[in-house]
Amino acid sequence: MVAFEKDLMAHPANVDEAEKLKRLMNEIVTNLHGMPIVFPIHPRTAKIFHELGIQADNLHIVEPMGYLEFNYLVERAKAVVTDSGGITEETTVMGVPCITLRDNTERPETCTIGANELIGTNPDNIKPALDKLFAGQWKQGGIPPLWDGRAAERIVDVLVGL
Repeated sequence: MVAFEKDLMAHPANVDEAEKLKRLMNEIVTNLHGMPIVFPIHPRTAKIFHELGIQADNLHIVEPMGYLEFNYLVERAKAVVTDSGGITEETTVMGVPCITLRDNTERPETCTIGANELIGTNPDNIKPALDKLFAGQWKQGGIPPLWDGRAAERIVDVLVGL
């Protein structure tokens, strides 16, 4: 299964041009070899999406999910396709391949250390990324230093030392 991030296709670069959104989705659906796609659609995207009439047997459109529910889905996905920066952190910690449809990121460590790859907003970049994923050639990511779940302890140590 491939999961879409709950805010996927919410960035203006991907949804403001209806034809571009349609091309992005067609490339994704076409190159997943029938694998199920779960897409918790963002309200901004839903209107345009439905107007375009995008449908596929393997595409399952669902309401936006809560954080825990969505992370449960991500943890069990073969990969996540997103245009949001936030989910790249979760996929990095979970070791789940992440394909990010953006030209830049606020979280470069998810690309340099994690299993995230920025492929840009050009729909032509989707097939090569998915081919790489299905060929088993996706990079093995790691967890960045200090992403160990102990931030609260370090904060307390600093505050106690004041």
